[in-house]
Amino acid sequence: NTEIVGMIHDGESRFSIKGKPIHHFLGTSTFSEYTVVHSGQVAKINPEAPLDKVCIVSCGLSTGLGATLNVAKPKKGQSVAVFGLGAVGLGAAEGARIAGASRIIGVDLNSNRFEQAKKFGVTEFVNPKEHDKPVPKVIAEMTNGGVDRSVECTGSVQAMIQAFECVHD
Repeated sequence: NTEIVGMIHDGESRFSIKGKPIHHFLGTSTFSEYTVVHSGQVAKINPEAPLDKVCIVSCGLSTGLGATLNVAKPKKGQSVAVFGLGAVGLGAAEGARIAGASRIIGVDLNSNRFEQAKKFGVTEFVNPKEHDKPVPKVIAEMTNGGVDRSVECTGSVQAMIQAFECVHD
């Protein structure tokens, strides 16, 4: 619920400036140096984990991984297109890799992301700026008709349409 303006359970803010309450963002206000949250809003991490690395993982990796494993549910040997290779997209690619996808096609406007994406299982890449035809047509030609699953990780309506259109009939 993105309408949450206080704490989830009691509706009260835990922050104030000069006596005026400051509302929590989505019930957490994670940009605070210190905060009070409900135990359901935190995740325990290994104390040996390097904080300068895990802090950038945030919810992106788990969102992409969860969307792929729990919603797209690719089967072993299937092909998957991942639109957007940011944190969410890398999580989606990792989910496809864990599921046993044989081909994971990363789609991103930034070719500099391709090398890093290989570490998360991406096997092929498409930069829409490098093609004269629509991405779904490029992917259909690469895969003899389209991919088995597609995960859109950019939030772009155009990418959502392309992700839908690149799945085979």
